[in-house]
Amino acid sequence: MRKAFVAIAAFLVAFTIMLGLYHPFLWWTFLFTGPFVILGIYDLYQPKRSIMRNYPVFGRLRYFMEELRPKIYQYFIESDTNGKPFSRLNRSLIYQRAKTDNDTIPFGTQLDVYENGYEWLSHSIAAISHHELDINPKVMVGGPHCKQPYNASIYNISAMSFGSLSQNAVLALNGGAKMGGFAHNTGEGGISDYHTQPGGDLIWQIGTGYFGCRKPDGSFNPEAFAERSTSDQVKMIEIKLSQGAKPGHGGMLPAKKVTPEVARIRLVKEGFDVNSPPAHSAFSNPKEMIQFVQQLRTLSGGKPVGIKLCIGRRTEFLAICKAMIATGIYVDFITVDGGEGGTGAAPQEFSNAVGMPLREGVAFVYDILSGFGLKKHIKIIASGKISSGFDLVKNIALGADLCYSARGMMFALGCLQALLCNSNACPTGVATQDASLMKGLVVEDKTVRVFNFHRLTVQSAVELLGAAGLRHPYELTRAYINRRVSPSLMQSYMETFPYIPEGSLLQTPYPSQFELLMALSTAESFAPTDYRVSNVDYQTASANN
Repeated sequence: MRKAFVAIAAFLVAFTIMLGLYHPFLWWTFLFTGPFVILGIYDLYQPKRSIMRNYPVFGRLRYFMEELRPKIYQYFIESDTNGKPFSRLNRSLIYQRAKTDNDTIPFGTQLDVYENGYEWLSHSIAAISHHELDINPKVMVGGPHCKQPYNASIYNISAMSFGSLSQNAVLALNGGAKMGGFAHNTGEGGISDYHTQPGGDLIWQIGTGYFGCRKPDGSFNPEAFAERSTSDQVKMIEIKLSQGAKPGHGGMLPAKKVTPEVARIRLVKEGFDVNSPPAHSAFSNPKEMIQFVQQLRTLSGGKPVGIKLCIGRRTEFLAICKAMIATGIYVDFITVDGGEGGTGAAPQEFSNAVGMPLREGVAFVYDILSGFGLKKHIKIIASGKISSGFDLVKNIALGADLCYSARGMMFALGCLQALLCNSNACPTGVATQDASLMKGLVVEDKTVRVFNFHRLTVQSAVELLGAAGLRHPYELTRAYINRRVSPSLMQSYMETFPYIPEGSLLQTPYPSQFELLMALSTAESFAPTDYRVSNVDYQTASANN
């Protein structure tokens, strides 16, 4: 093809010159042949792409088609049920509710009810009309040490930082939260002007970079934290230990993104790279972490303080619970992020192969808190692909008290799942800092859509409660949700995740499935204490696990 291109290019140049010499008005044909020849010569000698070197100009069609492939697949090939991460069925439901369009479906379910993984709610003959129920149920968050408990909606906006999202997206999200009386998590990027301007309730997330409450060396700054956390708009404080999309992974904000505005919000130096390390520097073991929780609670004037994590090494969570028992200090809430959680950008291996999925994570956290007798003090927030009333119901049945949504709220803003969040080229102006793209997101319109989506999703969850014969979300148990685990076997969540007796981890004998974890965990360290367990003990506990 290289030789063929040289021959074609030579012919085009010669032919164009001949035309120009005999008919001067035809010199303009160089506008077509010139770029073709110049581009082909460049392709012949560029060193990076073999296809283009071997197939000058024509080889570029491969990259053009590769660019079009996801769009062609999404619009013309994928079915209503097989899109990833969210199917067209899921996305359409969110769009319809955000725009208050008809959200009913005709002719029956498109789901294969005999496929492994299909889930359903056990309804009741004695169903209750949703008109008799509270259409906007709330949950009081705040343990015995909390002086300013927060009455939270069962559905709230999950952590998404300004910077990852555009200013218009943040304004619309917080405006929707203000209209609907629900909470908006700031993400670890700090509290921006766009979070505060609409006046919606905020959950301030504190990550490993301590953005908005850090010293020049990157360590925690108590004075800066106290100044911001005592704002009336900040209702809760969330310490991010890890997130589902990239647990155990830090990050870096490149210098070109550290604008004067970002530097002011995050308390960093303008024009310099900013590291967000994989672990916190304010504490190094479970007891120190609990003391840090108490410090934040005191500095904020007694507001609810919790932790967010994706469950990884299970002994670490038991160690945290042991530290709470040892110190008598409790977190007010625990956000459980599933491994299926989303982010603007993450290494593929971390998104695909690190972190416990949400269903197992919520059940595990609930059972451990119950086993230590701590659940009565601590609320659980579930986070990870929760975008419908049934998603709310099944996570609450597993043990969550309330839920977060990030991508669901993004769809309400107009996100198309273009999968360009990490490129600054989001076509709908949601996940970009490009001012020209940002203009496509009209704050006034999208604020109402966020409000509508939240309202109708919570309403659908309440209708499901009524169908099950229940009046309050806290009446849901694992017995109400069923799952097909094989062509001939169905199990309720109660069978898949059997409860353990309350207080059963406070004294021996422990439930057999937790014997090994109890032996390997200590309030003094996050690391498992393998050296404290004999080989015989280890084998015995493993046999019972």
